[in-house]
Order: sequence, then structure tokens, then C-alpha cells
Amino acid sequence: MKKRNSQLVKRIAKEIGFSSCGISKARFLHEEEKKFENWLKQGYQGSMSYLERNFDKRLDPTKLVPGAKSVISLSYNYFPPKKLISENNFIISKYAYGRDYHKVLRNKLKKLFTKIRDKIGEIEGRVFVDSAPIHERAWAKLSGVGWIGKNSLLINKNQGSYFFLAEIICDLDLEYDEPVLNRCGNCTRCIDACPTDAITKAQVIDANKCISYLTIENKEKIPKELRGSINNSIFGCDICQDVCPWNKKSVPHNEKEFIPKKELRDLKKKDWIELTEDTFNKIFEGSAVKRTKFQGLKRNIKAVS
Repeated sequence: MKKRNSQLVKRIAKEIGFSSCGISKARFLHEEEKKFENWLKQGYQGSMSYLERNFDKRLDPTKLVPGAKSVISLSYNYFPPKKLISENNFIISKYAYGRDYHKVLRNKLKKLFTKIRDKIGEIEGRVFVDSAPIHERAWAKLSGVGWIGKNSLLINKNQGSYFFLAEIICDLDLEYDEPVLNRCGNCTRCIDACPTDAITKAQVIDANKCISYLTIENKEKIPKELRGSINNSIFGCDICQDVCPWNKKSVPHNEKEFIPKKELRDLKKKDWIELTEDTFNKIFEGSAVKRTKFQGLKRNIKAVS
């Protein structure tokens, strides 16, 4: 029954469009506790104080779903068919090209969970897409979806790392997958390429130096000493992924919701600099770029201009 149900879950996930699906036992993540605690003690979370809250929930899925037995980890490709113009232009991270992934994936997760219930029967659970204190990369690693690279991102040997992660935590007893081998080897391309030296060592990121943090989560002015290293990035950063050899295996997504609007594709450097709040709201309606807000984006543009 466990095997049949697990195969069913994976088949439906694939039909809905998820790239990978792995399953692990819902338990306390003892192996992550010290690492995460030390990372917080170093102050590497910057101003993201929400990471310090709900410490137990982040490590124990049964705190989020009482009676949980399984964590279903899923990935969803966002590698774009075509990059936005970056030559002599400002750059935004590929994940923000289209509609906010939280909205897109939540709908697909709900559809997946409904179909699982229809096929298997009444089960209790919740769906998550970067929406609760979940150590999602740790669960994806345990579920065999990929390994954690030196840039701290999950890497899949067939897909690279340009994908979103999502989870279903439920009380369904399933067959569990095994973690896969870490295949980074001696490669340090991501560490060497980071212009702000944010990767302090393998799998450890100092958010205070990370361009993604500085241009999105950070609400203060970007430190003067780092502005010259940000290049033309105004929302997020993909450098440590772009240089990763495993991303040579990335294939373009076929999700129409992730295709950038024509107005965004047409923006030149001059247009970004002259961007008004009304135009910002029009172009980025329903976009992840809204997270930094208009003033935050203008701050970023000013910092790199």
C-alpha cells in the first residue's frame, strides 16, 4: 500500500507539472539543529529576524501538522526560455521574470493535494511554498530531490538548480526515498564567482553580503563598500547559479505564468531610472518584485547607477 500510494503521488505530481517529487519521514531534523543555530549566532541572517522565530517548527514538521508522517518535497522548473536583455541594462533574478511563484505553485499544490485525497481517501495535511517556517532544502535533500551545493542551493543532477521548492506535510504513511550523493566534488566556481564574498565557506551564506538579500530583504541603504560589487543587479542575483556546471543541464520551463510581460522585456536602463510608481505597479502587478516595493527598487537602481 505504501509503495502504491507513493507511486501514485509521484505520478500525479508529474502530471501537474512538477519536475521532481521525493518523500521523507516527518521527524525532527536533529542533524540541522546545530548548523542552523550556529548560523543564527553568527548573525548571518541579517535583518531577517523572522528566521529566529519558530525554531522548533522549522525543524519539526509535526509542529506544523500534528500527526504528520510524511514530507512530500517537490520542485518546479523556472529556467527561462530566453533571458531578459542584460547588456548595458539592469538585471533582475530569473525567478522574478513572471508571476509570483508563491501564487502559481500554491494553486498547483492545492490541485495535487485534492487529487491525492480523491484517489486515496481522507487525509490530513497542509501545502507549503516558502510560506511557513520549513527547512525546505533539508527536506528536499532527505527526499532525494537533490543535494545542497556549496552555494547552499539544492542541485539536481538532471535539472541543475533553477527550480522552486514546495512541500506537502501530511499524515499519509508513504515509502521514503533516500538522499542522493553530493556531486559538487572539488568545484568552487560558485564561491569564486560571488562578487561580494557572501559564501563564507561551503553551504554557509552571510546574508549581509549576499546581493539577493541586499536588494530584496534588506530595508536599509546598501553599504557603500558593497555597491561597487553588485554590478547591475537591482533585484536578486543568479551569479552563483549561472557559473554552476550542473546548470548546463537546465532546460527551459513551459510555464506560461513565468513568461515576462512585454513591458518588462522592453525596459532599457534609461526606462528603469525614470520608472514611476504607477508604471512599477502596472508592470509588476502579481510579481515577486513587489516584495522590495517601489522605493526599495529605486534605492537599488540608485546604488548601482
